[in-house]
Amino acid sequence: MNIAEKSQIIFNPLPAVAIGGPPNSGKSVLAHSLTRALRERGVLHYLLRAYPPDCEGDWFQEGDREAVRHLRIKGARSEAWLPLLRRDVARRHLPLIVDVGGLPTPEQEAVLDDCTHGILLTPDRATRRDWAARFALHGLIILADLRSELYGQNRLEREQPLVRGTLAGLERGQRATGPTFAALVARLDTLFTAASGDLRRRHLESAPAELAVDLERLAGQVEQDPHNWEPASLPVVLAYLPEGEPLALYGRGPNWLYAAAAAHAFPAPFFLFDVRLGWIEAPDVQVGRPAPNGPITVQQRPLPGARLLAFGLPDAYLDLADAADFRVPPCPAEGVVLSGKLPQWLWAALARAYDAPWVAVMQPQERGAVVVRSQSQEMQVGAVVPARAGESDRL
Repeated sequence: MNIAEKSQIIFNPLPAVAIGGPPNSGKSVLAHSLTRALRERGVLHYLLRAYPPDCEGDWFQEGDREAVRHLRIKGARSEAWLPLLRRDVARRHLPLIVDVGGLPTPEQEAVLDDCTHGILLTPDRATRRDWAARFALHGLIILADLRSELYGQNRLEREQPLVRGTLAGLERGQRATGPTFAALVARLDTLFTAASGDLRRRHLESAPAELAVDLERLAGQVEQDPHNWEPASLPVVLAYLPEGEPLALYGRGPNWLYAAAAAHAFPAPFFLFDVRLGWIEAPDVQVGRPAPNGPITVQQRPLPGARLLAFGLPDAYLDLADAADFRVPPCPAEGVVLSGKLPQWLWAALARAYDAPWVAVMQPQERGAVVVRSQSQEMQVGAVVPARAGESDRL
């Protein structure tokens, strides 16, 4: 698609900033560092990894390396995810940072048509020319032209008209630092804040439930760090929320928080704000054997006093419209540990579907599974079921 064709698309005023560069240039580390810094500033945005997903979100950057290494999903069985991803980028409800991967196919590169700006992160002139040409082909406005050096020094050369400099030491598990990174954060803060305006208020006012809870404000009510929710706070959170009543949840939070709130609202409807789709209702999932070629897979394994249900996404990008076709195994008689890299709405649906003695969801940062629903005196909501030595590769 050329620039003239791009102008015919329905205009979305929210920016989508693509990070481009070759493999191993530090794009994922930069993207993660940017989203953390912007969150700390309270800037509304979302980080989207727009390539055959390794599912390397914040959990991969922040979790125990040995535990999360075995939870990665490499590739996808088809490119059925691509039109869904492009649709969601084009219809974005928040400003986006888009990591397009280092080796996009021509079909995958087309997602740049749905972006507005670009950040170049390259180690040499040849790859810079390649990625600059890609950005120009898709009509992106370049915000930053950065050189990536593993063992160099951070240097800021200029801030206007674009940020230019060197970022050094972009290694997984580390956060970007230095004057160039600070200048880039400031540039994105200005861009995203100007575009988002009163988005939070408008989103909350459009919630489909009378009670719409902003997680950032809820964190203040329960004396919790909104950037670092602790499982121990879960009983207090649930005591604050009405039980069995319609509930809409808004904002960034861990999978176990959304799962617990969804189960707490059951059997009333539970809604959540998805940056790609807007307000959606957690769907009802059907009990039965998942189809061999269905949108989700499930593997089961016994654990001491529980059963592990490990969910997989063969096509790596799950469409809410397919929820009616989902089939999940019957509820076990013992506790249930749910595992996988899943969208928040599916965590919510699964927590509502399983009325087991207790239900926990895996969270690599906690090195175990957080109990989100319980009828057992021995297993309290908010407890962490640790992944024992040798089990992390199977959770």
